[in-house]
Amino acid sequence: MSRKPKKGYFVRGQFVAEGSEMDIQLKAELKGTPDASRTDLKRESDELQELGKELLSLRADLFEAVGLPDKLVDALAEAKRITNFEGKRRQMQYVGKIMRKLEPELVQAARQALEEQHKGSATEKMQLHLAEHWRDRLIADDDALAPWMAEHPTTDTQQLRALIRQARKDAQPAGKEANVQVSQGLAPRKGRAYRELFQLVREHLGGTGADDASDIDEDHGDE
Repeated sequence: MSRKPKKGYFVRGQFVAEGSEMDIQLKAELKGTPDASRTDLKRESDELQELGKELLSLRADLFEAVGLPDKLVDALAEAKRITNFEGKRRQMQYVGKIMRKLEPELVQAARQALEEQHKGSATEKMQLHLAEHWRDRLIADDDALAPWMAEHPTTDTQQLRALIRQARKDAQPAGKEANVQVSQGLAPRKGRAYRELFQLVREHLGGTGADDASDIDEDHGDE
């Protein structure tokens, strides 16, 4: 059975329980300045509503691990289903209202889950860039093969060389097609070997081996 939520409010990201020493101190400081008090509370309310909005994009496993109350889970699920702008805006206001009643531990857990997802996304992006760098380096420079094999000795050398040769061949159109590409400023054609080389490199770098969106867009129609 969950504990009854404490009554209070947030100030600069910190929960202040009603009747606590900090609550008494803050009210004493704000005495005679109700506008400042309203401004602080409005800012905290907006921050919690924005946090609720960010939870809509939180990965399912991280979302479940936070342990949000069913009322908030249902409200967020409904917000995802609503496509009407005004309807969604009002639903998110309702989400914000629920968020303001959460215990501080849950608010902090939600922030940490979002931070964990952000770090994971950043790491994934770095892996993609590194794989792209190695793929392009291997295609452009024969001398890149030795340092790659030194770092990743389990790579199938024969397969790697074959993919590099084919990727280079695919990037060199002949005759009239080459003239058209030059005159129109088009990028060199990239075929299956270009994608498979990227997959091979990424697998050895610890990725999934799946194509990133930029490769798929660049290579469409080259099958």
